[in-house]
Amino acid sequence: MSKIELLAPAKDLECGIAAIDCGADAVYIGAPKFGARENASNSFEDIAELLAHAHKYWAKVYVTVNTLLRDDEIPQALRMISRLYEMGVDGLIIQDAALLECELPPIPLIASTQMHNNTPKKVAFLEKVGVRRVILARELDIDQIREIRKSTKVELECFVHGALCVCYSGQCYLSYALGGRSGNRGECAQPCRKPYTLAEPNGRPLVRNSHLLSIRDLNLSELMKELLQAGVCSFKIEGRLKDKTYVTNVVAYYRAKLDEAIAELGLAKSSSGRSEIDFKPNPDKTFNRWYTQYFLHGRREPIGSPDTPKMVGEPVGKVISASRLGVTLDTNTSMHRGDGICFFDRNGELRGTVVNDVKGHTITPAKLEGIERDILIYRNHDHEFITQLNKSAPKRVMGVDYTLKDTPDGLLLIAHDEDGNNAEFSIDCEKTPAEKPEKAQVNIEKQLSKSGGTDFECNGVKIELAEMLFIPISTLNSLRRGALEELERVRSVNRPIGKGAAVKNKAPYPETMLSFSGNVLNGRAEEFYRRHGVVEIEPAAECGIELTGRKVMTTRYCIKHQLGICKSPRHKGLLMLINTEGQKLDLKFDCAKCEMEVWLRE
Repeated sequence: MSKIELLAPAKDLECGIAAIDCGADAVYIGAPKFGARENASNSFEDIAELLAHAHKYWAKVYVTVNTLLRDDEIPQALRMISRLYEMGVDGLIIQDAALLECELPPIPLIASTQMHNNTPKKVAFLEKVGVRRVILARELDIDQIREIRKSTKVELECFVHGALCVCYSGQCYLSYALGGRSGNRGECAQPCRKPYTLAEPNGRPLVRNSHLLSIRDLNLSELMKELLQAGVCSFKIEGRLKDKTYVTNVVAYYRAKLDEAIAELGLAKSSSGRSEIDFKPNPDKTFNRWYTQYFLHGRREPIGSPDTPKMVGEPVGKVISASRLGVTLDTNTSMHRGDGICFFDRNGELRGTVVNDVKGHTITPAKLEGIERDILIYRNHDHEFITQLNKSAPKRVMGVDYTLKDTPDGLLLIAHDEDGNNAEFSIDCEKTPAEKPEKAQVNIEKQLSKSGGTDFECNGVKIELAEMLFIPISTLNSLRRGALEELERVRSVNRPIGKGAAVKNKAPYPETMLSFSGNVLNGRAEEFYRRHGVVEIEPAAECGIELTGRKVMTTRYCIKHQLGICKSPRHKGLLMLINTEGQKLDLKFDCAKCEMEVWLRE
């Protein structure tokens, strides 16, 4: 636990480089195939370029191969994994247990949250079969995380920011059941973000056309120290479909938050260098559905986002008057031309437009339709902030100290970096005593302190010469350049490289029977579970089994709690969701476990 990791998403190479430059200790990126975000795959060439950039700073790159695999896809997946290993990928994020049954190269294995890692027994089992790290289920509370830590030694990774799946990860079959697109195959259609009508079993509507399964985004930025103390070593930002501005903003924000926490606890980050940021990060200004701490401290405030699954943004003021001359707000707005605004009209529909002009309390929107007195205006696009993010040029630098010494035939420069690496470079040259020693010393320190366009910054220069010399600028530049080139080579050789492999044993799996929610889609996965004591295995939903009349989602989020009718005697039994296509879902409530189940109606 002495080395702590901030883990950032990378939709593509550009996002990955931005994340590293803004201070991420590691990034996770989609493989060319078989990633849980179908639209976030990347070529081998781009992954190789990202590896080269990250490894300069001893940062890591993990690749996602976290979908369920069909039997005929396993050979292709294994070839791809072998190539990723040869390229130097630092870890493989997996979901399908079939891969634990295959002969893999010695690459560290990371159990995706899609494996439903929610109990000490499940995490301990994964540790026994060779998994190096486990990504914890997002709905766990802090006490459950502590219990997992007490029971295991495996690395624990925890989501701290971004979109939340309303269902237990890896256990959602709603998208597949309603439209044939499987989240476990990277094809989720996000039916949880669609509008529904909530009705009683007899069809009487309680809430019409509301996004009743859509929940807020996660933000645990104020709880980093507590999570560290609970045993988390990797802090994960969600967002492999997010753009560069989102990644730049959120990573820079969490870098500062995590640095505060690890400094307080006497820990250190897992990569090298520091990031120089030319903007003030603010996660409220890039995509979010407003925030929740989810269940980390139990069930508290409502966590749903039923009005809209889109970004609403920051409230800027209430409308006092609206006419063709402009919209006057009850506050002196800080908005600018080009800002995006949105509002809920009198029918509760979210509308948006762009600001063409601002004068004090008055804004001139491109469209006035729907804007009336007393409507609250939000800014969902801060044009100046996003422009600043797009123009930003964060730079990551590593600290180096120099020592200049004599050699019999010239000069030697030793470079010592923040990770304990040493490199030497010498030049044969004439030694000319300085006529003005103090000026010569200033010149030496000044020239050696320059970065020379490298990723290093000078922390200090020691001059250990028998006498102060006049050294030409060209000689000093050559010494510095040569020492840093050698330091880069030494760092490459000394970079810590993790190893890992699946362990073939007969450690008992925590369950002996698996329903379709065990996600066994292929023969290798079945072999794995049977070897570990599972005797009854139902094929995965994606095998084409009939889901009508079956549970397709389990969630700690509860619609009754969200609506404040949790203890209403009138609504003790079933409720029903109806989507815009007329498909019906039954809601069952296990109040003892504080869980809600969604069943596909027969």
